Amino acid sequence: MLATIKILWNSLRMALQELRVNKLRTFLSLLGITIGIFCIIAVFTVTDSMEKNIRSDVQSLGSDVIYVQKWPWGGGGEYPWWKYMNRPEPQYKELQVIQDRVRSASAAAFAFSVYSKRIEYKDDYMDGVEMMSVTQDFERIQQPTIISGRYFTGNESGANVVILGANIWEGLFGTAEAALGKTVQVVGRPCKVIGLLKKKGESLLGGINYDNAVIVPYMYGRTIVDERRFSDPYIMVKAASGVDLGQLKDELKGTLRAFHRLRPREDDDFSMNEITTLSSNLNGLFAALNLGGGLIAIFALIVGGFGIANIMFVTVKERTNIIGLKKAIGARRSVILMEFLLEAILLCLIGGGLGLLIVYIGTVLASGSQSFDISLTAKNVVLGLSISGIVGVVAGFIPAFSASKLDPVVAIRSN
Repeated sequence: MLATIKILWNSLRMALQELRVNKLRTFLSLLGITIGIFCIIAVFTVTDSMEKNIRSDVQSLGSDVIYVQKWPWGGGGEYPWWKYMNRPEPQYKELQVIQDRVRSASAAAFAFSVYSKRIEYKDDYMDGVEMMSVTQDFERIQQPTIISGRYFTGNESGANVVILGANIWEGLFGTAEAALGKTVQVVGRPCKVIGLLKKKGESLLGGINYDNAVIVPYMYGRTIVDERRFSDPYIMVKAASGVDLGQLKDELKGTLRAFHRLRPREDDDFSMNEITTLSSNLNGLFAALNLGGGLIAIFALIVGGFGIANIMFVTVKERTNIIGLKKAIGARRSVILMEFLLEAILLCLIGGGLGLLIVYIGTVLASGSQSFDISLTAKNVVLGLSISGIVGVVAGFIPAFSASKLDPVVAIRSN
């Protein structure tokens, strides 16, 4: 055992020495594998980060929530928009019916949004703001993160109070302490700031951008904007604990059909959208992205592997005399094989490490400019180093094996 370890250590020292002596060759060898590992891990890092952030966004929308809307979620060339355009918009009075009759629901809220509004404070203002008008249970369903202040109370359903998104209070006041308790103009109406939202970042799925939104109570919001004319209102219904989403959907559908007085053969005049449908579509998307990343990985590794193999063949050719001398004084074939194989593996590991370093630097630079977090995970680091080691074994085995088979006499006489 000790003899084997000594042989491996000496082989490793020899490999490091050769890499230091032939700097240009080492650089060219590293370049190929560095580019290869960079391509692979960069693709996997971006796709993994996208998947993590999108799934987080999906979860925040509520995997146990039904969205009652005029339009079903979907789109594309086959989207039959003409079937839905004459449907009625959800109405506030339906919320009370759902709260009274749907026993499988733990919470329900009515909401609507209007866009491109102006928020003012003294001489400062911000345009392009989304104003959300919501009922009391919205907090129980969406759970917006309030870092300072509070949410609306039950007595404030028609009060002129507002909760500001992070971009709004940062832009108008700079700090949370300066914003809380102040009075701002929301679409020309005075509103007291009672809460401030934590910065969340823009969702890759679109939808609500809390950072650039203000939230007002529904009854007050409808005095500013008529939701039936200028927005698409919706009702959110959250399933009770232990209730299957299908059960909630069936009970909700029966309640709404009865309220709308639809005959048994008439189609629904409303849509019940759910996040699980979106999650199923995401699985196919991420599978396609990973497949594309795998194809890029294969081509990048082929290029890097051939580069390593070519350099190792040249190295074997240059050291033929030395190999002959080593075998003449008793070096075994396994020692010669291990020496060149370790050199190839070491080259690939160093190149892979450099590729990972470039990816990490890229994630640091990109994290501040992207709408979602990009991070190099430990899984991808291990994957990159493992692939590097495998490429080193595959690319270096044939040159190393050919070196171990050299006849000592022939090798010593070679030029």
